[in-house]
Amino acid sequence: MSERMKGVLKSYLQQLQEHPLRTKAITAGVLAGFSDATAQKISGIKKIQLRRLLLVMLYGFAYGGPFGHFLHKVMDYIFKGKKDNTTIAKKVLLEQLTSSPWNNLVFMMYYGLVIEGRPWSLVKTKVRKDYPLIQLTAWKFWPIVGWVNYQYMPLQLRVVFHSFVASCWGIFLNLKARTIAVKSA
Repeated sequence: MSERMKGVLKSYLQQLQEHPLRTKAITAGVLAGFSDATAQKISGIKKIQLRRLLLVMLYGFAYGGPFGHFLHKVMDYIFKGKKDNTTIAKKVLLEQLTSSPWNNLVFMMYYGLVIEGRPWSLVKTKVRKDYPLIQLTAWKFWPIVGWVNYQYMPLQLRVVFHSFVASCWGIFLNLKARTIAVKSA
């Protein structure tokens, strides 16, 4: 790793230590924006839709990063920082039964209502139709991510790791939400 990259990483970790909530929120917002820009390009959009990109970044900044910050603090409090396999399994199970369904539901509603500006009746219909498949897909993917996160990541890096993986998941959700919008238009 170059000296410049080491300096950037050191500075980032220092910000994460000194201002954890702010740093996680900004990181989640930037990664959400990267995710949306990638999803836009993959879906064939020629010119990046800046409004959409900024609204997705706002979601990561205002919701994703802060939610993850407090979720992992609560999990660490509940389980007293333990890292044995039984505790990790409990953390993953608790996360998958609570925050995973909630986060996917919130994202779908935010995407439909705020990003696309669709009426509640249409968003509700799309959520009712597509949420079960999205959640089932999440339960095939996120438990592995959760296990790696709780097993190998220190508490201060869990949201950053999760946000990075979530940026990939966000591409899937973006493309799925967009497909839904195109089909129902």
